Amino acid sequence: MAVDYSVYLVTDSTPAILGDKDLISVVEASLRGGVTVVQYRDKHSAREDVVAVAKKLHQLTQSHGVPLLINDRVDVAVDIGCEGVHIGQDDMGDKKDTKSIIGPSGVADILAALDAAGHSSIPAVCIGGVNASNATAVLEGSASPHKALNGLAVVSAIIAAADPAAASRDLLGKVITAKIPGVVAAVARKTPLSHNMTNLVVQNFAANIALCVGASPIMSNYAEEAADLARLGGALVLNMGTVTPEGLNNYAQALKAYNQARRPVVLDPVGAGATSVRREAVQMLLASGTFAVIKGNQSEIQTVHGASVTQRGVDSSSSLTVPQRARLVRSLARQRRCVVLLTGPTDLISDGRRTLRVDNGHGYLGMVTGTGCTLGTTVSAMVAAYEQDALVATVAGTVVFGLAAEMAAQRDHVRGPGSFVPAFLDELFGIRKATMEGDSTWLALAKVAAVDVADDE
Repeated sequence: MAVDYSVYLVTDSTPAILGDKDLISVVEASLRGGVTVVQYRDKHSAREDVVAVAKKLHQLTQSHGVPLLINDRVDVAVDIGCEGVHIGQDDMGDKKDTKSIIGPSGVADILAALDAAGHSSIPAVCIGGVNASNATAVLEGSASPHKALNGLAVVSAIIAAADPAAASRDLLGKVITAKIPGVVAAVARKTPLSHNMTNLVVQNFAANIALCVGASPIMSNYAEEAADLARLGGALVLNMGTVTPEGLNNYAQALKAYNQARRPVVLDPVGAGATSVRREAVQMLLASGTFAVIKGNQSEIQTVHGASVTQRGVDSSSSLTVPQRARLVRSLARQRRCVVLLTGPTDLISDGRRTLRVDNGHGYLGMVTGTGCTLGTTVSAMVAAYEQDALVATVAGTVVFGLAAEMAAQRDHVRGPGSFVPAFLDELFGIRKATMEGDSTWLALAKVAAVDVADDE
C-alpha cells in the first residue's frame, strides 16, 4: 500500500480530548473528511478492550483504503492484521531528549539533514499543537530547500472538534495546497517531456504553455514515435479535438506504448458528447488502455461516465450543482481508478478517495481557443514530474493555470483576450521562476478546499 501521510490522525480516548463522543464515530467522520492515516493510541485500557476497538477501527480504515497503525503494541497489531505499528521517541533508548520543542525551524533542520544524508525519500510528518489555524505556517516554516513535510499529525484538532469531518477536510486542503510549490519545482528541475497528440489549432499554444511551466514539449500525432518517446520519462496527452479513424488508431497505439512504459497519460475527451462518432471514440479509447488523468468539462465527463449527453461543439453548460459535480468526479475516478478533473467556474478534482475544488481562474480563459486543451498540457507536465501523487500534481497544475490567468488579467495593459494571452504565458513562467528562487508568495492566492461528497445511493 502506498501511504499518503497528508492528514495523520492520532486518536485520544481520554475524556479531556474525546469528551462524551464515541471514538469509532469520530474516526469514521474523520475518514469521510479526508484523514489519510489513523494511529490508534490507548495506553491505559485492558488488552482485550484495545483489541476490540482496534478491530472496529481496522474495518473502518480498510473500507476507506487508509492504513491503521497501533501505538506501541506490536502484539495487538499482529492480532488484528493491521498495516503497522507506531514506535515513539520514548521507545528508543538512544533518544535522550524527548521533550524539547523544536518548532518548525527545528523540523526544517531535520529534513535538511535527511536530504543531505541521501534519505530524502523517507516520509516525514510533524506533531505538537498543530491545528487549522497554524497548519499553513507550520508547513511553510518547516520546509527545507529540497525536502518538505509529507503531512501533519494531529490529535485534538480532529478528535476534539465539533465536526471531525469538516476539521479533516480543512486540514487536507491546507496540506495539499502546501505541496503545490514542490510540484512546480519538480517540473522545473526535471523538465519532463510533454507529448501532445492534439489538434493543429492548439499545437503552438500548447508548446508555449509547456515551455513556460518548465516542460519539454513535442507535438507528434504519429504513433510510431510513441514507444521511443514513452521511454524518455514524460507524459502523453490524448486530445480528441480532431477525431478521424487514422487519428484514433494512432491514439490507441500511443496509449498502449505509454501504458507499457508505465508513464502517465492524460485523456482530454474534447466534445465527447457532441456526436455519436465522438461518443464511440471515447469508448474505444477507454477500452484500449488506462489513464492517469481524465480531464473535461461537465458534458465531457458525463459522457465518459456513461451518460447520454447532448453537447454543442466543445461547449458545456454547468447544469449540475457543485455537490453533484463532486459526486460525478468521485464516481468516475473510482470507476476508472484514476484522477478526474472536471473543469468549470469551480474545478473539481478527485482520485476516488480525496475530492477537492479549485476556485482559481478568470473569464478570459473561456474567450481564447485552446485554453482547456493546454490545461491538459500543464497537468501532463505535473504528473510526469511528481509521480508520487497524481491528485496533488493535478491540483497543482490546475491552481497554477488558474492563478496565472488571474494575475495576467490584473495587468494594466491587458484589455481583453488578445493582450491576455502573452501576459498569461509570462505569469506561468513567472510562477515557475519565483518558485525556483524560493519565493512562493503567489501560493497565498490559491483557492483549494476539500469537498464533502455525498455517498452513492
